[in-house]
Amino acid sequence: MSTQPQPLPVTEVKLTDTIKSLVNGALAAKRPMSFAYTDDDGKPNLSLRGSVLVYNDTQLAVWVRNPEGGLVKALAKHPHLALLYADPAAEQRSFLTFRGRGRFDDSEAVRRDVYDRSPEVERNLDKERKGKALIIDLDSVHGMAAGQRLQMVKK
Repeated sequence: MSTQPQPLPVTEVKLTDTIKSLVNGALAAKRPMSFAYTDDDGKPNLSLRGSVLVYNDTQLAVWVRNPEGGLVKALAKHPHLALLYADPAAEQRSFLTFRGRGRFDDSEAVRRDVYDRSPEVERNLDKERKGKALIIDLDSVHGMAAGQRLQMVKK
């Protein structure tokens, strides 16, 4: 008689220090995060983003270099986003899916903070700071971080 695995406990979204380290170090580890959104025409789009960072315990941020690009236009109609972090080669593998809603914050304080906290290589691609600060309010985080399975949802 086989034993059923115990269901994974669901916790409230609160990014752990391990998750923060993985996300904030993704580009330096040559693991830019996959970024999915729905464009203005309702079609799915994927890109790699090197400027994803943990903004706080429940939000991610991205410096979007092109303030007139498709992502900026799309979020007005389709704010739901998904991001994927994957590190299959690590000693303790990590695969994380982040889902949430994105919004641009045009306040100078937030723009400066997101830009300044972005990796230097990303800042060097927008030295005049013409981009926009995208804040992602997380609805869920699922997967495995350093070998530990997790399931977080916004309560």
